[in-house]
Amino acid sequence: MTTQRMPALFLGHGSPMNVLEDNRYTRAWAQLGATLPRPKAIVVVSAHWFTRGTGVTAMETPKTIHDFGGFPQALYDTHYPAPGSPELAEQLRELLAPTAVALDKEAWGFDHGSWGVLIKMYPEADIPMVQLSIDSTKPAAWHFETGRKLAALRDQGIMLVASGNVVHNLRTARWHGENTPYPWAESFNQYVKDNLTWQGPAEQHPLVNYLEHEGGSLSNPTAEHFLPLLYVLGAWDGKEPVSIPVDGIEMGSLSMLSVQVG
Repeated sequence: MTTQRMPALFLGHGSPMNVLEDNRYTRAWAQLGATLPRPKAIVVVSAHWFTRGTGVTAMETPKTIHDFGGFPQALYDTHYPAPGSPELAEQLRELLAPTAVALDKEAWGFDHGSWGVLIKMYPEADIPMVQLSIDSTKPAAWHFETGRKLAALRDQGIMLVASGNVVHNLRTARWHGENTPYPWAESFNQYVKDNLTWQGPAEQHPLVNYLEHEGGSLSNPTAEHFLPLLYVLGAWDGKEPVSIPVDGIEMGSLSMLSVQVG
């Protein structure tokens, strides 16, 4: 029996309010869940689990984390009770060696960067799932190379879903009224799209070296929302199609770009 190779996805998650809203981004995520082959399990990398060292959720029943404030009560009342998979967590620990991966059996769970998009893709919450943290101490090329290691899971029916935003500057966000993107945000978003299928050594990849773009540091004052993309690009075999399920810039400086590999 052969298992169909699972796609790898980067989803621009944006505001937690997308959980409650119906818009073109949430409809694109739902369409992915409806049309892609159904995974046996999901490994999710979220911008919101940014740690020193690498961890993976390794509990049977991960909690839903409401890691935000000032939103409607309905958002806090929403839970995503997807089962965990201690077995998959252990497999990740072995796969990513010699990187030390801590098995988290109680502290974390699924934060809004993960369940906030997967609740649209798989609303039944019935696919086993683990969340892999982003090691804040590592350079961008390391995250890309980690994606290369994770690619092996795709041939086992396991989907890789990474969640962040390639332009994420809330300090410059236009919270009310005008929604016109800043020129630097548009330029950097286009730069990302132009370089999705670049091939060469990881350390020379334009998106590994994203801060060299003139809009890179303004688009990403901190790294955690950009780095998830590198896991998905690392999981690309260089031949599969790479597509963009949905794109757009909200509040002037928040990119909702999503990328599909395979």
